[in-house]
Amino acid sequence: MPHIRPGRAVRRTAQVMAALCCLAGTTVLHAQSAADGGELWQGFSEPPAEARPMMRWWWFGPAVAPGEIDRELRAMKAGGIGGVEIQPVYPMQLDHAAQDAANQRYLSPEFLANLRHAADTARAEGLRVDVTGGSGWPYGGPHIPVDRASAEIRLVRVPVAAGQNAVILPDVNAGERILSAMIGPVAEKTAARPLAPLAHEGARADLTSADEPREALVFIAGRTGQQVKRPGIGGEGFVLDHMDPDALRLHLAEVVTPLLSAFAGTKPPHALFSDSLEVYGGSWTPDLPAEFANRRGYDLLDHLPDLFLDTPDSGAVRHDWALTLSELVDERYLAPLSEWAREHGTQVRAQVYGYPPATLSSNALIALPEGEGEDWRDFNSTRWATSAAHLYDKPVVSSETWTWLHSPSWAATPLDMKMEADRHFLQGVTQLIGHGWPYSPPGEAEPGWSFYAAAALNDHNPWYPVMADVSRYLARTSWMLRQGAPANGVALYLPIEDAFAAMVPARPSANVKVGELLPDTLVSDILDSGHGLDFVDRGVLQGRTLPHRVLLLPHLQRIDADAFRKIEQWVGSGGRLLAIGDLPETAGGLHAEEDSAAVQAISRRLLASGAVTVIDPAEVTPALRAAATPDVTLAMPDPDIGFIRRNTADRDIFFIVNSGNQPVHTSARIASRFAAGEWWDPMTGRRWPAGGGDAVELTLAPYQSRFLIFSEEAGPVQAVGVPERRQPLAGGWTLSIDGRQIAEDVWRDWATRDGLQYFSGIGTYRTELPIAGLDPQACYVLDFGEARPAPAPPRARHQAELAAPVRDAAIVSVNGARVGSAWAPPYRLDITAALRDGANRIEIDVANTMMNHLAGQPRTDHRLLHARYGERFQPQDQDSIAPQPSGLLQAVDLITVPADAGTCGR
Repeated sequence: MPHIRPGRAVRRTAQVMAALCCLAGTTVLHAQSAADGGELWQGFSEPPAEARPMMRWWWFGPAVAPGEIDRELRAMKAGGIGGVEIQPVYPMQLDHAAQDAANQRYLSPEFLANLRHAADTARAEGLRVDVTGGSGWPYGGPHIPVDRASAEIRLVRVPVAAGQNAVILPDVNAGERILSAMIGPVAEKTAARPLAPLAHEGARADLTSADEPREALVFIAGRTGQQVKRPGIGGEGFVLDHMDPDALRLHLAEVVTPLLSAFAGTKPPHALFSDSLEVYGGSWTPDLPAEFANRRGYDLLDHLPDLFLDTPDSGAVRHDWALTLSELVDERYLAPLSEWAREHGTQVRAQVYGYPPATLSSNALIALPEGEGEDWRDFNSTRWATSAAHLYDKPVVSSETWTWLHSPSWAATPLDMKMEADRHFLQGVTQLIGHGWPYSPPGEAEPGWSFYAAAALNDHNPWYPVMADVSRYLARTSWMLRQGAPANGVALYLPIEDAFAAMVPARPSANVKVGELLPDTLVSDILDSGHGLDFVDRGVLQGRTLPHRVLLLPHLQRIDADAFRKIEQWVGSGGRLLAIGDLPETAGGLHAEEDSAAVQAISRRLLASGAVTVIDPAEVTPALRAAATPDVTLAMPDPDIGFIRRNTADRDIFFIVNSGNQPVHTSARIASRFAAGEWWDPMTGRRWPAGGGDAVELTLAPYQSRFLIFSEEAGPVQAVGVPERRQPLAGGWTLSIDGRQIAEDVWRDWATRDGLQYFSGIGTYRTELPIAGLDPQACYVLDFGEARPAPAPPRARHQAELAAPVRDAAIVSVNGARVGSAWAPPYRLDITAALRDGANRIEIDVANTMMNHLAGQPRTDHRLLHARYGERFQPQDQDSIAPQPSGLLQAVDLITVPADAGTCGR
C-alpha cells in the first residue's frame, strides 16, 4: 500500500489542540455544587495544580532552543500537566550547518541560559520545575577522578601450581589497592577452606612450594569503573562513590551549584532529583575498615574471606558489613544532600533504593520519597517508598510512572496510562512523575525524538487532545489520596537483617535481597485478606509507634534487638502479632551476643504469653482475616480488585480499582466508622449515594476506578437495575479522514482501508440526531460499546489487555460544544446537557497512536550518531512496531435512562 505522509494528520491534531486549549479545564457538563461536600468535594472537583501529573522532560544532547521550550511547556499546560523534571541526556543529532539548535555541552553557558529560560517560562505558566542533579544517572561525570569514583571490594583468584614458589599478584589501577592476600587449597569458589596469610612485596609473593595445587585469594579495594548512564555531551565520566563525603561535596560544587546558578535572582527549583541508586557493585569506600571497626568493634580486614566464601561466620560478618554500608549511604549521601538542598532553598526528591544498600527507613532523610514499579500485588520499590512516606508523615510521595509502558515508544494509549497509574495509586502514590516527555526540535520527522525505553507522552501523539481529561482524572485521584492519614491495617516487617546477612559484594542491595527472601505470594496473600499494607523495618520503629492493627513477621532468622523490643511493647499495647514459622533467634552481627540474648528472651516471652500467633505460609490470608476485621470483604473474591484507604476526621476514603480486563459485578462489606456511603467518580467529577457498608454494590468495568466516601451524612440508596432504552445510531454517519470523505462502512478499522494502513492522526465522525421532545427527567448517554479481553502478546511489556471499541481516544461535540471524551471503559459519555429539541449535530474526533505511521517508516539509522558519541542507547522493542486497529470499531448507540441520584443528566 502507498505510504500516507503524516503532514495533514499532524496539522489536524494541532488544529484540534488549538481549539481545545481554552477548554482544558472545562466541560459542558457541570459537577454538583461544592457546597454539598465542603473543602473535600471542592478539591476533588477542581484539584489544585500541585496534584497534577508531572513529566520527566528529556533534553537530548542537550540541544534545545527557547522557542521550542516555550511551545512544549504551553502544550504541557494545555494537557493538564503540572510541571517538569528537566533531565539532560544523550544526544540524538549530529551537529550540522542547517539546524535550529546545536548540541550544547552540559553546564555550558548556553545550556544554563536555556535552563533559566525554561524555568522562567514554566513558572509564568504556573508549572512546577524540578531538576536532576546531573546528566544521566547515577550522579557523576568528568569532574569525578578515579579516587572518588564508585568503589568495590573484589576477590581475584590466582591459581598456584604444585611446586610453585612464587606468585605474581593482580595488577591494580590508580585509586585501588590490595587489602590482603591469602593462600589455601583449591576448593569450590564459595566454599570455606583453611587459609594462611600471603606476604607480598609489590606484585610478587614468595611461597613455600607444596606438592598439591593451591589457590591464592587476593582481596582488592578497587573501583567499579561504572560510567554515568545516558549522559549528555559533557556529562560523561565516572559514577561517584556515594559513601565518600568528599565525592559528594565535589559533585555539589562542580555540578549542582552551577545548575542552581541558572536560578539566581529567582526561586530555586521546587526539588532536586536523585534517581535510583544503580551503583552496581558499590560495596566499598576507602575508609570503610576504619568506620567498620569504630561501629562494629572488630577488624573487617581479618574477615574478608567471610564476605566471599560460605563460612560459619559469613552471615554475621556480611550483616555487619552491609549495615555499615547502609549507615554510610545515609550519613554521607542522603543526609548531606538534603541539608545542602535546604540551605539552598530547595528540597530533595529521591528514589532511595538500589546499590549500595539504602533501606526503607533511609527515606526519612529526604523530603519527597519516590518509587517505581507498577506490580501492586508484589514486593517492589513503589510500596517501599509509599510505606516510608506513610510512616514518616510525608503526604506527597511520587513514583516514576510509565517507564516501560506498552513499549516501544509511541505505543502507549491513554487507557494504558490509566491502567498503570491506578496500580501506582493502589500502593499509596500521590504524585505521578511521567516517564516521560521527549523534547523534539521543530522540523524533525514525525513523531520526533523519543527516549530509548519509555512511553513517549508528548503532543506529537495524535491522541494528545484528550490529555487534559486524562490529567484531570490523575490529579483528582492524586489529591484525594493526600487527604487525611493512611489507614492500612497490616504492617509487614521486612527481613532487612536477613538480607544484610545474605548479601554479597557483587550485589549489595537491600531491596533486591529482601525481594528475593520474601515468599513470592506474600504481598498478594496479605492483600487478599482485605487489609491495606505497609512495609516496615528496624529504622521506622525508632521513636514511633506503629499505627497498624496487625504486624506480620516473615520467617526471620535475625532481627535488630531494639526493633524487637519496640514490637514487644506494641504487642503489650494491644497490637496483634503474627509470625510465619519460628521467631528470630539472633540479632545478626558477629559480636552481638548481648543483643542476640535479648532477641531470644523476647521470642520466649512472646511465645509463652500467647501474644504471637505462629502460622504456616499457606495460612497468611485467613490468619489476617481472623486477627482483625478486614477493611473490604468481597462477596466473590477477586484478585483484580484493589483498594487503598485513608481517613479524615469525618470521612473514610476508599479508592477502589478494577485492575483487570474483565468487568466486575459483586457486593462488598466495608468496615467504615460511618454508615452512609457515596461514590465519587474521578473520571466524570460526579457523585451519587452508595448505601451502607454491609452490602455496597460494586460494579466496575475493566480498568475502572472510583472513590467510595463514607461519612455521617446519610443519603438515599442508589437505584439498582434502572431500565435502559437503547437506540442504535448505526446509520447516517460520515467519516472524514486525511482528506477523504467516507459514507459507507464507517465503523471499519482504518488500518484495513486502502491507503490508510500507515495513517496516524484524527478522523471525524459526523451525524445528526433528531430528538422530538427532551425528557427533563431523562439522561442521554452515547455508548461506544463493550471492550473485550485481549491478552498481550508473549514477552510484551505491560499494557491494557483490551480490544477497545474506541482506538484510542474520542472527543465528542454536540451542537458545536465539547461535552467530553471517551478513552477508557465503560466508553459511555453523558451528552444530556448539550442536547436540544429537534436536530442535534454530533461530531466525534477520534485519534489513534503514532504506531501506524511508524510502521510505514524505515527504522532510524543511528550508526553515525554512535560513531561520533559512542553507543549511549539502543531503541527497545523495535520489532513490535506494526499498524494498530484505529478509529471507532463499532456503531454508536444512544442510551436513555431516568436520571438518578446525580450520576448523569443536567
